[in-house]
Amino acid sequence: MNKPAAIRHALSVKREDDFAQWYQEVISEAEMAEESGVRGCMVIKPWGYGIWERIQRLMDDRIKAAGVQNCYFPLFIPLSYFAKEAEHVEGFAKEMAVVTHHRLIGDGEGGLVPDPEAKLEEPLIVRPTSETVIGAAMSRWIQSWRDLPLLTNQWANVVRWEMRTRMFLRTSEFLWQEGHTAHANRDDAMGETLRALEMYRDFAETELAMPVIAGEKPENERFPGAVATYSIEAMMQDGKALQAGTSHYLGTAFAHAAGIQYQDREGTQQYCHTTSWGTSTRMVGGVIMTHGDDDGLRVPPMIAPQQVVILPMLRDNDEDEALLAYCEDLRSAVAAQSALGEPLRVLLDKRPGKATQKRWAWVKKGAPIVLEIGGRDAAAGQVSMLRRDRLWNAAGKPDFAALAKDDFVARVAGEVEAYQDVLYTQARERRDAQIVRDIDTMDALKAFYSEDKRYPGWVEVNWSKPTGEDLDAVVKQLKELKLTVRNVPLDAAPPTGDCIFTGRPAVERIYVARAY
Repeated sequence: MNKPAAIRHALSVKREDDFAQWYQEVISEAEMAEESGVRGCMVIKPWGYGIWERIQRLMDDRIKAAGVQNCYFPLFIPLSYFAKEAEHVEGFAKEMAVVTHHRLIGDGEGGLVPDPEAKLEEPLIVRPTSETVIGAAMSRWIQSWRDLPLLTNQWANVVRWEMRTRMFLRTSEFLWQEGHTAHANRDDAMGETLRALEMYRDFAETELAMPVIAGEKPENERFPGAVATYSIEAMMQDGKALQAGTSHYLGTAFAHAAGIQYQDREGTQQYCHTTSWGTSTRMVGGVIMTHGDDDGLRVPPMIAPQQVVILPMLRDNDEDEALLAYCEDLRSAVAAQSALGEPLRVLLDKRPGKATQKRWAWVKKGAPIVLEIGGRDAAAGQVSMLRRDRLWNAAGKPDFAALAKDDFVARVAGEVEAYQDVLYTQARERRDAQIVRDIDTMDALKAFYSEDKRYPGWVEVNWSKPTGEDLDAVVKQLKELKLTVRNVPLDAAPPTGDCIFTGRPAVERIYVARAY
């Protein structure tokens, strides 16, 4: 039996050798983002931002379809707004950036310093989240039951001064959407909380091809000040969990702090029940670590800025004009096709340079389909297609398929849709293979995560829902193993015995994992 040919991959670091370094190299080689000169802040380059724009547009369509309206609220929030909600503030206090002056002056040595005469009467917080400022607005906008429910969302940047940063996953400044709603009662608010959670679950799986587990967070993982927090959890290729979106039922605590009241049908003043929910550029990091391979990024077609890239093999001679005309005709024909509910996005890359170099640049960016077109292809009326999920053949060479031009145009939509399905299926099968459900003691849990496993995955265990000091003791145990409890799946099987942490009868099952 012939030994498979060795493949020389496009990246210098393999996932199995150093996953963290591989992740950084993908971002660099795929031209996703770069350092900005400010610790924890990044410059998102056109390809990376194009992916975020697709996520933003598709998510915004879903948000508006639910009757939620977009607003915008200030970047700066008075400190006094936070002082009204002590529990909320405590959760963010160590991450807040504070503005204290509004002017600089020369220091007499060629530098600049804050002007002592320009100190603000009240410090301003660069928003870490907007519950407080939006709560103040809701208290003005809501007067009676007729004003409810109030459904708002904003697309914005937020700042949380992180100590350990990683591009897209944990940055001091990041982009996100934050939904904030107010309701007449708990049932309506919980309905909205779970609606947003399901929106995120379906979006992750449909648009991002990223399988997730939707469920409720334990008490210690709740959003500061929330009554209940729900999340979607995705498994990365290194077996770690990534919280990819959250939805919170806030009860009436924020309404009491901000004075969000309404007059009910009987004329009585009532406090609103509020919610908040959000996703961020962290989703881009999740896509990288879910789908990337040793040749770079693989972008699901739903969020790819360009789904088909055409590379003419230009020779800088008289034949180039005819080749470009052929490629332009091909681009128009492909762009007239639709896949995944939209016209195909097609780029004709006319930049100078060798076709092979441009090919590998697009492979590393993760474009779903790359076409190389030479003079002979044009003369024969054909294309050479390379699909990103079928990059290599048995001989260790790029697996190009030669197709008649008209045949390719007729099948390109199917190729794009099949690629989207392949990425989801691969990610789901990989995740399911790395979830263990037969661990029923702490010793077994310790052994599982102590063994020499490169990608240990997740463990689903019985959970007695401890609180207070009991929960603190569990968290301490897990911290020693570098583990966290992720969430209680909404569709979890019933518990089958005692909680492995407390020894008490279990009331539910919960996921335990190492996480980003």
